[in-house]
Amino acid sequence: MGSSSLQSSAGPADFLSAFRSAAGPEGRLRFDRFMDLALFDPAVGYYTRDRRRVGYGPGTDFFTATTSGEVFADLVIAACRSLLPGDPRRWTFVEIGAEQGRGLLEGRTHPFGAARTITLGQPLALAGDCIVFSNELFDAQPCRRFVRAHGEWCETFVAIRGEALTAIDLPATGVPVALPAEAPEGYRIDAPIAATDLLRRIVAEPWHGLFLACDYGKSWTELAEHTPAGTARAYHAHTQSNDLLARPGEQDLTCHVCWDWLADGLAEAGFRPSALMSHEAFFMRQAGAYIEAAIAAEAGGFSPRKLALMQLLHPAHLGQKFQVLHAIRPPAEIA
Repeated sequence: MGSSSLQSSAGPADFLSAFRSAAGPEGRLRFDRFMDLALFDPAVGYYTRDRRRVGYGPGTDFFTATTSGEVFADLVIAACRSLLPGDPRRWTFVEIGAEQGRGLLEGRTHPFGAARTITLGQPLALAGDCIVFSNELFDAQPCRRFVRAHGEWCETFVAIRGEALTAIDLPATGVPVALPAEAPEGYRIDAPIAATDLLRRIVAEPWHGLFLACDYGKSWTELAEHTPAGTARAYHAHTQSNDLLARPGEQDLTCHVCWDWLADGLAEAGFRPSALMSHEAFFMRQAGAYIEAAIAAEAGGFSPRKLALMQLLHPAHLGQKFQVLHAIRPPAEIA
């Protein structure tokens, strides 16, 4: 047993109580189970607390593309219409992962036959002709942490010691992914296995149409060879941190997705070859006419709409930081 590079951190009393109950007599949880508890537990999870998390105002922790409001919605609508030509009323737009009352198309006019959101804890229930959209859904799924120590791979667990949480590394067993045979001492891999499991559940539903996911991630080669500190991070009050055990249940925890694994899951479920692009490249290609018209309409000024477009598309902002994965599973009559 070894100590991890993660810090020991005290936690809120309600979370520590929930942790003790989940950990049982061993007093420890595998890291992904700790992350699931910290994010999604009905009583103490970060995403189940009644508070505002996304935006720029006081008390928020991070912003996403959806913070740009109508402009991002317009870009997504334009891209969907480009990728699925014909009558848009054929399609039901389904957003997975939206916070309650904050769906991308909620309360606004759209061209689709219907629109709905699937929020935390709701069944997927996907059927028929759909556009299945998500924004930063997969990076919020729990990850398993592996670290190279003394010439072998170990897995990170979180243990409770008195009133503090601490990370420990134990020899890895039952690993569901092929970790590299060799890696530098201390190399860490945050394996987004739960994100892939979620995708497989989504595509197992009886629906056809467009899968469209905006998120941030890397290839397996990048995760296994070029990110020695791993990719899991915490966000609190718009500050990024590597202390994943601080403020459990009160800070966001994220992990880069593995695009290769998601693309493989789509292909296995009958989706046409998927395409991965940066935010900038995807929307310039699939929503170029909307962007051109929006800029031309306000050529003489610098409006909030232009500012939102810059934040979404410029490489220095979200344009390169985020990527878009899309693929189509055609209905039987046009397969």
